[in-house]
Amino acid sequence: MESLGPARYLAISGNIGTGKSTLIEFLTQHFSIRPLFEPNEQNPFIADFYADMPRWAFHSQVFFLIQKFKLHQEMANASSPVVLDRTIYEDAEIFATNLARTGILSGREYETYWSLYQTLVALLRPPDLLIYLRCSLDTIRRRIAQRGRPEERALPDDYLKRLNRLYDRWFTRYDRSPTIVIRTDRIDYVSDLVDQVEMIKTVERVLLR
Repeated sequence: MESLGPARYLAISGNIGTGKSTLIEFLTQHFSIRPLFEPNEQNPFIADFYADMPRWAFHSQVFFLIQKFKLHQEMANASSPVVLDRTIYEDAEIFATNLARTGILSGREYETYWSLYQTLVALLRPPDLLIYLRCSLDTIRRRIAQRGRPEERALPDDYLKRLNRLYDRWFTRYDRSPTIVIRTDRIDYVSDLVDQVEMIKTVERVLLR
């Protein structure tokens, strides 16, 4: 197992079902790196949000924002390498923005949320490397079906398409750190040795310079 060296931290970005958790598991097995995951199951508003999105969207998004801020702080203060499952930037600039554009977050709620986001993000050091995963809607749907989470299966195609578009636009503007883009429709870094080697080389080119 190789080490990424001191004070290195990565962030894995991408839509639902693009393979973030799988890539994080692979990286933690190959490198001496500690994973940090989104606190989905800890969110006390998440079930209410899926049942009544306009009523609970603000509560749920603020919870995620604060928890993700804490994870970013933990990354910045870590003495050994870490990898984060999705960034605080995505919480605000993709997911909250999507809720605002579709009217689920009201204008006042979004303005309040955005002000909080701007305040918090100004205090954070960005990751050393951001790996952006992209794949088609068909691949996302297949993976959602495979892992069988009822709340994800209920998500309409239009919602997932909007997220894909927002992700692509967000990534074209992202300039906080070095980046890698990986199309994950056909990549298999779980069992395909060629894909494994290529992934390791890709990460090493950026982080082991």
